[in-house]
Amino acid sequence: MQIESRIFGSIEIDDDKIITIPNGLMGFEQYTRYALAFDNEKQTKGGILWLQSVEEPALAFPMLDPARIFGEYCPVIEDEWLAPIGTFQNDEDLLLLNILTVPSDITNMTVNLRAPLIINTITRKGCQLIVNNEEYSVKHKVYELIQEMKKEAE
Repeated sequence: MQIESRIFGSIEIDDDKIITIPNGLMGFEQYTRYALAFDNEKQTKGGILWLQSVEEPALAFPMLDPARIFGEYCPVIEDEWLAPIGTFQNDEDLLLLNILTVPSDITNMTVNLRAPLIINTITRKGCQLIVNNEEYSVKHKVYELIQEMKKEAE
């Protein structure tokens, strides 16, 4: 499938790589089909990838795999919350991502640790949840952590 992206231009995505988020993302409920896209070179250094809407070329969210920066990130997620994304064998079948906010001053970049996106890699369905962990904030600063990760990857 050929899709348009404001970040990458025209890209080819295999149909079996399309992720369905039945309820959409918070504030963007009308868009339910996405693909994960990344720049191969930057992906290996920065850990940032993009959740690109298949339905709206202008809609793309920078995402971060929290395991690459926060080894201890363990949001409390109830099993029944994951029912909409289908069954899975174990936690390795789930991909957990967090949305980044990148303001004009990039040093103020934050990640939303309170509302992770969870994708079942078997069913290719996802859902965004709000977790009750008090220790996680909606705007956790990550610029310096990402810079450290880039240096370690070089």
